Amino acid sequence: MTSAPSALFTDLYQLTMMQGYHAYGLHTEEAVFDLYFRKQPFGGGFAVWAGLEPALAMLETLRFTEEDLAYLGTLGLFRPDFLEALRGWRFSGRVTAFREGSVVFAHEPLLTVTAPLWEAQLVETALLNTLNFQTLVATKATRCVLAAEASPFGGQIVEFGARRAQGPDGALSAARAAYVGGAVGTSNVEAGRRYGLPLTGTHAHAWVESFPDELAAFRAYAELYPDSTTLLLDTVDTLRSGLPNALTVARELRAAGHELRGVRLDSGDLAYLSRRIRAALDEAGFPNVKIVASNDLSESVIASVIAEGGRIDVYGVGTQLATAGGEGGGALGGVFKLAQLGGIPRMKLTGDPAKFSLPGVKHVWRAVNDQGELVFDALTLGDAPRTGDRLSAPTNPLRASRVPGGLAWEDARQVVMEGGQRTGEPETLQAAQARARADLARLPAGTRRALNPHLYRVGLGEDVAGLRDRVAEGLRVHAEA
Repeated sequence: MTSAPSALFTDLYQLTMMQGYHAYGLHTEEAVFDLYFRKQPFGGGFAVWAGLEPALAMLETLRFTEEDLAYLGTLGLFRPDFLEALRGWRFSGRVTAFREGSVVFAHEPLLTVTAPLWEAQLVETALLNTLNFQTLVATKATRCVLAAEASPFGGQIVEFGARRAQGPDGALSAARAAYVGGAVGTSNVEAGRRYGLPLTGTHAHAWVESFPDELAAFRAYAELYPDSTTLLLDTVDTLRSGLPNALTVARELRAAGHELRGVRLDSGDLAYLSRRIRAALDEAGFPNVKIVASNDLSESVIASVIAEGGRIDVYGVGTQLATAGGEGGGALGGVFKLAQLGGIPRMKLTGDPAKFSLPGVKHVWRAVNDQGELVFDALTLGDAPRTGDRLSAPTNPLRASRVPGGLAWEDARQVVMEGGQRTGEPETLQAAQARARADLARLPAGTRRALNPHLYRVGLGEDVAGLRDRVAEGLRVHAEA
C-alpha cells in the first residue's frame, strides 16, 4: 500500500508475451499503444481523467528486483536468458496524454505509449488499473458535485468512503480521485497525509452511546474540540433530542467564545429533517452552523433532496463514491490497443464494429467556439481539421458531418514523458481539480446533465477513417486468402 507497484503487478500473459517477443527478436520493435474507453460511465456525457500522476510515477520507477526474478524462475515458464534480460529492464518510452483533470470522452486516445514492444506490453495492466479506477471515481465525484451545486443554497462534497472501498489501496486512490473530481476533503487520514487533502469528520453514534446521555456526549465532544465541533443528531431522536441538545451546546460554546461548526444527519428523510433543522438553527441565531448529511448518498439522492427543498450544506458521499457505484458504474471499460508496430499501422478487426481499434499515430484536437465553449473533438493523423473537412463517427462511418467555420483548435494532449522520464514537474492535485472545473465550465450545459445528456461528439478525420478502412480491408483480404 505504501510503495509503488511491483513489476509483477501485471497479468501473466504480459510476461509470457514479453518472453515470446524477446525470443523472436520483436521486443525492440517500436510499438504504439492507445488507452481509451468505449462507453461514457454512469450513462453521462463526459468523464474526468484522473490517475495520470501516479501512473507516471509508476513508469519512472518500475524495475524487476532480484526477488521478482527469483519468483519468476520458480514458475517453470521462463528461460534463463529472458530472466537475465529482465534484470536490466527499464521503461524508456514516450507517453502522450491528456493532463489530469481534463474532461474526456469515449473513443479518443486518452494516453498513448510509444516504446519498445516488450516495455509497452508490460505496463498495460498497471496503467489500466490505475487510470480506469481513478477516472471512474473522479467522474462520480464530479457528478455529485454538480448535483450539490445545483441547490440555490450551494453545496459541497466530501469523501467518506474508506470503510466501503475495495481495500486500502482502493480507499486511497478513491480519496485522491474524488478530490480531482471536486470533493473538498476526505475523512481518510492517510489520504490526507499522503496527498495533502483537507481532512473532515464528526463523531460516530458510538460516542453518544458511550456517555450517560446525549447531552453529556455533545458537551464532552465540544469541550475537546470547541472550534471544530460537528454533532451527530440521530442517535436517539433527531428533532426531539438531537437538535435541542445541539442548540444547548451551541449556546454554551458561544458563551465561551466559540461557535458550533455543524450538525450531521445520517438517517431519515434528509430533505424534511434538514428544512426543520435549518429553520431552528436560524431562529436560534446560528445561521452559520452547517448541516452535513451522509447515509448512502449519490448524485441522484442529492438531486432528490434538493428538489424537495432540502437545506444540506455538505454531503458526505461514501459507498457510492469510493466504489463508483450506481447505474453505469462499477468499472470503466478502458482498453489498451496496439495502433502501430515498427512503423506499420495495426488494428483489431472484429465482428462488432464498436470494438474496432483505430490504427496509426493519432492527434486529438479540441474545437472551441468564439464563446470559449467546447464543441467537439477530432482525431487526425496530422494537423487540425479545416473548415469543410468531413468527420465521421468512430463506430458508424455512415454518420458524418462537415467541420463548420469559426472554430479555434486546441491540441488536447501533451507529451508528459520522454525517455522514461517526466517532461515536467509533477502536477498538484489542486491543479488537476482546477482543470476539471475549468473544463466543465466550457462544456455545453446539456453535456453536464446527469440524465439523458447531450452527447459530445468525437469525430474521425478523413485521414484516420481512410487508414482504418485500408487496414481493415487488408486484414479481410488476408483472412479470406
